[in-house]
Amino acid sequence: MKISPLLVAPTLLAAGDVAARDIPQNVRDLYNSIRDKASCSDELATGFYAIDNGPDTFSYCGDHLSDGVIYIQGRRGALADMDVDCDGVQGGPQDDGRCSFGRSPDYQDTTAFQDVVAGYNAGIQDLNTYVHPYVVFGNTGSKPDWRVFDPTQHGIRPLSVVAVVCGDMLVYGVWGDTNGDDGDHPMVGEASLALATACEGTAMSGSNGYSQTDILYLAFKGDDAVPGAKGANWTAADYGAFEASIQELGDRLVERIGSGASSAHAQVPWAAVLGAMLAGMVWVAI
Repeated sequence: MKISPLLVAPTLLAAGDVAARDIPQNVRDLYNSIRDKASCSDELATGFYAIDNGPDTFSYCGDHLSDGVIYIQGRRGALADMDVDCDGVQGGPQDDGRCSFGRSPDYQDTTAFQDVVAGYNAGIQDLNTYVHPYVVFGNTGSKPDWRVFDPTQHGIRPLSVVAVVCGDMLVYGVWGDTNGDDGDHPMVGEASLALATACEGTAMSGSNGYSQTDILYLAFKGDDAVPGAKGANWTAADYGAFEASIQELGDRLVERIGSGASSAHAQVPWAAVLGAMLAGMVWVAI
């Protein structure tokens, strides 16, 4: 699927009746260029699966590190799919049973960054799959020859904002969990029920995901991608309220794409400054 350059009218989503966000042109261009290129040149880690019986040709890609992003890509233009992660806190008014224990056999009662969430002292002890749009990114494990990838080694911070292009919309989430070695293969392409519902509707559940490999997950490098304790509405009652609280930060981050700036801070051209100083052209206060 190639994303059309035409913008679409906002539509209402089931999760909190949130309006779909038009995809900025620079993100559309990135999406289409990645799919047109067909495969990743700078594979930070490879050998992952999008589906259990599929190929192990999916990679964490660093082709756009100059834009400050890492993403998942397969071969022949494939990106990632979206399985549903039910881990973390359950219950609350948004709990409609779609992530009940019976529907999610690999359920764990904590996410990978539960200690970080609790350490915020922001009113919650962990993420709630029904409320918080979190993305599963990175792979851990100790099985022999198990493929692993640690995003923090490349500047991605826990609970940082992740932009997700799904269908013809852009939604924001946070990096909230990692894939473990409890299955048969090291997997990629997974998100909380809240995010999955925003992208694909209420048919999504712990036992029913989205299998098309056309979803782009953009994880952003740098401390400035982390909303922190006060930069997000962690006690939000529903997906809509939480996603709205990180929209401003998400919008700032996606503005980087295509600019070649990997952080919010401009790089000082020290060689040029030094040359000008030697020529007596400028004064610099240190």
